[in-house]
Amino acid sequence: MECMRCGTCCVAPDIAALEKPLGVRCLKLRSDGTCSIYDARPTVCRGYRPDEICKMVAAPTLDQRVANYLELFGLERSG
Repeated sequence: MECMRCGTCCVAPDIAALEKPLGVRCLKLRSDGTCSIYDARPTVCRGYRPDEICKMVAAPTLDQRVANYLELFGLERSG
């Protein structure tokens, strides 16, 4: 599956290597859904591959996709 550049994986999960909490937008995520440090991104980000979860959380807005992701995994936003 090809990345849809929806930004969900840069907001919903926590990314310890970037000290990014669960449900908080990564500071490296650009408004166009791309990563500003793509070539130097952490290993956890490099290893991520789009999959069926991307389709399962699909929604018109980033906030809705993140909410769907968190609900799917029984998680709550940090803060």
